[in-house]
Amino acid sequence: ISPLSECCTCSRCLVSDPPEDVWSKQDLFMLLERMKSVIPENDSMKFKTTEQHLDWEKVKFSDFTGDMCKEKWLKLSSEIRKFRTLTELLVDAKEHVKNPYKGKKIKSHPDFPKKPLTPYFRFFMAKRAKYAKMHPDLTNLDLTKILSTKYKEMTEKKKLKYMEDYQRDKEEFDKAMAKFREQHPDLVEVAVRKSDVPEKPKTPQQLWYHHEKKAYMKLHPEMNLKEVNETLRRQWSVLPDKKRLKWIAKALELQRQHALELKEYICTHPEYVPNDAKSVLSKAEWLLKDKHDGRPTKPPPNGYSLFCAELIASLKDVPSTERMHECSRQWKVLSPKEKDAYHKRCEQKKKQYEIDFQKFVENLTDEERERIQMEERAKEGGKMASLATAAALESAVDRPQRPISAMFIFSQEKRKKLRKKNPDLPESELTRLLARLWSELSEKKKEKYKKLEASMKADYEQKMQTQLKENNSSARRGRMPDPPKTPEELFQMSKLDEYLARFK
Repeated sequence: ISPLSECCTCSRCLVSDPPEDVWSKQDLFMLLERMKSVIPENDSMKFKTTEQHLDWEKVKFSDFTGDMCKEKWLKLSSEIRKFRTLTELLVDAKEHVKNPYKGKKIKSHPDFPKKPLTPYFRFFMAKRAKYAKMHPDLTNLDLTKILSTKYKEMTEKKKLKYMEDYQRDKEEFDKAMAKFREQHPDLVEVAVRKSDVPEKPKTPQQLWYHHEKKAYMKLHPEMNLKEVNETLRRQWSVLPDKKRLKWIAKALELQRQHALELKEYICTHPEYVPNDAKSVLSKAEWLLKDKHDGRPTKPPPNGYSLFCAELIASLKDVPSTERMHECSRQWKVLSPKEKDAYHKRCEQKKKQYEIDFQKFVENLTDEERERIQMEERAKEGGKMASLATAAALESAVDRPQRPISAMFIFSQEKRKKLRKKNPDLPESELTRLLARLWSELSEKKKEKYKKLEASMKADYEQKMQTQLKENNSSARRGRMPDPPKTPEELFQMSKLDEYLARFK
């Protein structure tokens, strides 16, 4: 039997490896160095855990993508042993003798004071024997659940006794701890010593959480940490913007302080290489802050997009997949004069935006001004790229017309009749009325339009197949370049996904 036939089906064995000549020995050494550079400092987790959380996008180099690096590492690591020899353990043992971990030693010290029980545990210890006698068939877990529920249902007056006992013992514990620190400074010093590298700044949510957690756990001692975390997470998600802005400002201030402290630390420790600095604010938090600071909203880029933005707001009854088609259809029926009015309005909005934006930028700090300008440059680059990509991918030569949905077949059939009945009704209102009539139509009556849709779709697919065959046969002979897209077509292609995501 071939050795390969006995190979296991684990993920490591199934990983495909690029041809051997792709990876030179120098490349392999570079891969290992890149991996080492992104492993967190003081890494103490199992290799498998660290491997799973490794950011392979930071590992990639030269022509090797993150996925290629990961695949090569999995192949390489499958060929090396992952256990340690006694010789290797002795090296760690010598290091431990020099710098022993004293965390457990402190707690096992005879003079170390005992932590007081929480109010809930005092209640639990007082009532457990009684409930165990009353319910001898229950397990310890069931008893714990019952007593936890009982404690939650107790009035604050009844809980007060346990709270007072806890506070009294807590004061005694704090005094005993102070005495222990005086008598054993060497033990405590090792236990509380932390790296002198400035602590990473916290996000607004983390700051708020640490502020609320202590008080919340005091009010709800029966809740475990997981329940507290989940409750506070929900509270943060509905926190009013005004309160959220307070923590955003605090987080930014602490981030500025951290940057100064880190700069000083690097001056005294030139060998230290900090990780890439990340903002403590999320994209949504930056938007909230900028809006609060007076950043104006950018207007649409042209008259057509302004028309779409206003029309889509009134097309809530129209399926999301059809809204852009409806915008395009309604724009085409506008007169040149009406289109020109939208273009002029758009230009006015752009000019006003430039004035408002300049005022906003002038009031910012140098750091914030640089951030805003970088964002604007990135947006402009992204827009040009998306337009170029859309134009390159979209081919309109002799393309069969896409079939419309059953609802639009119904709309086309009824629109003229409704227009005669309601000559003064705006196009957007007429569209909403048609959408409402469609939604109220019985399934039996809708069947007629659905059959027409299916027929048109089949016809479209057949024509597309024919065109593809013709294109393939004429590809060698070459063909004329695609006609240039109009601004409306380019904008529609670049914005379609965005509008579908916003209004689905």
